[in-house]
Amino acid sequence: MSNSKHTFLEYSAQAAVVGAVHAGCEAALALARTGIDTVLLTLNLDSIAFLPCNPSIGGTAKGHLVREIDALGGEMGIVADDTALQIRMLNVGKGAAVQSLRAQSDKNAYHREMKRVLENTPNLRIIQAEVSEILVENHQCVGIKTTYGGVISCQAVILCTGVYLNGETITGQVVQKSGPNGFAPANYLTQSLIDIGFKVRRFKTGTPARVDSRTVDYSKCEIQNGDEDIYPFSFMHDKAPENKMPCYLTYTNLQTHGIIMDNLDRSPLYDGTILSTGPRYCPSIETKVVRFKDKERHQIFLEPEGADTLEVYVQGMSTSMPHDVQKLMYKSVAGLENADIMRYGYAIEYDCIDTLDVLPTLEFKKVSGVYTAGQINGTSGYEEAAAQGLMAGLNASLKLRGLPPFVLRRDEAYIGVLIDDLVTKGTDEPYRMMTSRAEHRICLRQDNADFRLTEKGKEVGLVREDRYQRYLLRKEKYEELLRSLQTRVPQKEATAFLAGYGYGEPSGGVSYADMLKRSIPLKDIMAHFNVFSEYPKNVLETAEITVKYEGYLKQGWELIEKAKRLEEKVLPEDINYHEIHGLRLEAREKLDRVRPFNLGQAGRISGVNPADVSVLMVWLATRT
Repeated sequence: MSNSKHTFLEYSAQAAVVGAVHAGCEAALALARTGIDTVLLTLNLDSIAFLPCNPSIGGTAKGHLVREIDALGGEMGIVADDTALQIRMLNVGKGAAVQSLRAQSDKNAYHREMKRVLENTPNLRIIQAEVSEILVENHQCVGIKTTYGGVISCQAVILCTGVYLNGETITGQVVQKSGPNGFAPANYLTQSLIDIGFKVRRFKTGTPARVDSRTVDYSKCEIQNGDEDIYPFSFMHDKAPENKMPCYLTYTNLQTHGIIMDNLDRSPLYDGTILSTGPRYCPSIETKVVRFKDKERHQIFLEPEGADTLEVYVQGMSTSMPHDVQKLMYKSVAGLENADIMRYGYAIEYDCIDTLDVLPTLEFKKVSGVYTAGQINGTSGYEEAAAQGLMAGLNASLKLRGLPPFVLRRDEAYIGVLIDDLVTKGTDEPYRMMTSRAEHRICLRQDNADFRLTEKGKEVGLVREDRYQRYLLRKEKYEELLRSLQTRVPQKEATAFLAGYGYGEPSGGVSYADMLKRSIPLKDIMAHFNVFSEYPKNVLETAEITVKYEGYLKQGWELIEKAKRLEEKVLPEDINYHEIHGLRLEAREKLDRVRPFNLGQAGRISGVNPADVSVLMVWLATRT
């Protein structure tokens, strides 16, 4: 129930977005930029685009998501570039498919810049208020109500509540009603979600302490500088941001582990205080020590929170231990022996929904016009949230404009993999995007995100003309370079050059492309033959990858074309799976719950096997 019995019409809009962290920001911008009159509500204006955990954007697979958001016309990549303290390319020693950008962000600057963008976006109004109820008539969203009785009438609402729904922070045996970083939680909306048919459950995440930079002995740590010669997140920027501050690497040790094991009975994770499910791929330090008892140390990264603060984030040491234990733990780490803790670590529990109740458009199956995005969908991470927010906002906009929905396939984007996993398989723990989840990752690299998605973003009205023109110019230069790489080098020159890399005399003429296929770096070719220096780095890299991995890419596209045949076999919305003879009982129940769009999605549902898909194929054939 809300705190107010009296209601009044506060605003009338086409759409409302509830929550203004990363999902909410992208959802609101997608709606407003496509001409939809939008209201964005947040518990606190100071929490807009807040980075409550790690002050960074990107990372393995997450960098792919940021580049895809940018290619579609989203904002995260632009703001990440503009407010970065340093930027690095991860996995440079591995193949191009798994290399990912990661930026250390200035926490306060990121918040301020995204808030400025939102405030200056036409068609968008921002309100500080707590939403208590979703208003529904005849299974259609008609508005929302705040705890103060204000009603915002709207035809669509995107719920981007982050970890605020019934949020509770836990440190030792101290449990407090709170959102992250001391912000107020959302205490009233969960019951309304249950009332309109959502299945609600409880997940957990956590954060480490922040220490005073002046009290850290960095001489005992390994410096981690940013990279200079890489491209930025946003295709709207020509070069990577300047590296302003370093990070540092240190390690836990056996003393650290001993302190944790000696106090395990005081850990909320092991004394029964925390019963909710936490992220498997980002465990607390207590969990790492218990789970990996054979390891003598764990990596700890010391990362600055911003240029205007002394706070340092101790990545890799997330904990919900009592404060006295935390002090002992941190002081046992090299470089932190005299460190002053400015903010202690904590765990946070929050309500979220079961995404098997959500369509691939991220619209709730039971109520038209209600969409969910971000951690309310059981995901973890700023980038996953922003990607969902953009897609939910865009699909709400398309529906309000009377246009077909926009759903990305698994072979088109990491965003497609993310959402398909959520709505087809569901998740029993906070979901994190990883490159291993993408079966077509050789074709879904971060360097070609614009080639895959910018045309699609233009078609649905989100990509602005200036962005589109930059894309067309890059595409033109890329295609021109591919043609130039086919230029053949005179036999004598080619033989001399190849000999330096251990190759014998070629039998015929050799092109620059042939040299790339022999794993000779393009930069070496450019330096030796004095060619291609007029092309920008992002064009050179994409062209080099295209030529070098030509065979693998061809195989990848063949597999994609094969998979698309099942994706193109659409299943009727009104299909009654319980009446299809030949389907196993489990398959009928799972198919009826998920309501897949096509045969491809049906085959990815847990509990549906290839024989069930064959039955569906036969059933479809009899209907045509």
